[in-house]
Amino acid sequence: MKTRLRFAIALASLFAAGCGQKDTSTTAAAAPAGPREIDITAGDTMKFDVTQIAAKPGEDLKVVLTNNGTQPVQVMGHNWVLLKAGTDVDAYVAAAISAKDSGYLPAALADEVVAHIDILGPRKSGEADFKAPTTPGDYPFLCTFPAHYQSGMKGVLTVK
Repeated sequence: MKTRLRFAIALASLFAAGCGQKDTSTTAAAAPAGPREIDITAGDTMKFDVTQIAAKPGEDLKVVLTNNGTQPVQVMGHNWVLLKAGTDVDAYVAAAISAKDSGYLPAALADEVVAHIDILGPRKSGEADFKAPTTPGDYPFLCTFPAHYQSGMKGVLTVK
């Protein structure tokens, strides 16, 4: 009889403690989702494998650029530069040619850049974490290493 009583008391204690309610004080908060990753490769052909990116206004993005080429960085380095909508890309590229010491990123036009990845040598990767602009539109991206933009190393981030 004592065993039954102990069992009933234990069962009643468990029921009263649980009672269908979840203790949230020790539940870990769900980790926020990270930025959406966009992987882009470039190589000795002077082309990005991704030339169109669609994004929502203010979306968290992470662009990862990988140079899968084999030529030395001095002759075939690649970067990734995202410019503001409406930027005169040709003027930016013309200024970049003389900005070798700053990675072909002209300091005088720094306010035109939304995000960038520095010049990468062969078999190197770099990344840029940023928020997509909040204003819908087309935002050009390009490689500013001399002659790469003119060879077609460009694309567009469309925010809509």
